[in-house]
Amino acid sequence: MKVVLHICCGVCAAGAADVLLTEGHQVIGYFHNPNIHPGQEYRLRLEAAQRTADKLKFELAAGPYDFEDWNKATAGMGDEPEGGPRCSVCYRLRLEKTFGFMRERGADAFTSTLTISPHKQAAEINRIGKEIAGERFMARDFKKKDGFKRSMEMAMSWGLYRQNYCGCIYSLRDTRK
Repeated sequence: MKVVLHICCGVCAAGAADVLLTEGHQVIGYFHNPNIHPGQEYRLRLEAAQRTADKLKFELAAGPYDFEDWNKATAGMGDEPEGGPRCSVCYRLRLEKTFGFMRERGADAFTSTLTISPHKQAAEINRIGKEIAGERFMARDFKKKDGFKRSMEMAMSWGLYRQNYCGCIYSLRDTRK
């Protein structure tokens, strides 16, 4: 099956793409993350995602970096806790764009690396994905069966950049407290 994998970073992509490739899927990576702030952080994550794509031999495309679009979508939500309503808005924005990319590329389905993180709720991400695309969204929880651990091992062996916050301006602010 031709699957578009929404990619948030190289570390998460390593584990999720490896699973999909092992299952026999043709993977097309899609890096769409207008939430990432600042721009230098965005570039570091995109470079790490490209290194992962090169290592695992799958195509990677990058969507536009439209921080203003994300900022508008999450306006007034800066005080929401990590994992709360602001994150759901962010997931939806990125998954909707990924669904559009999937249709443009003629792929069969899409999924997201977001579910590999122990800091993200796979059930919420999968719910939103199903609302957007129905059966064309592959609901997964890539952190299961030591998925996150495997992803970290791969990333460390490849010397990938590893971030210390979710990516948005609010999570960056909260790590600096």
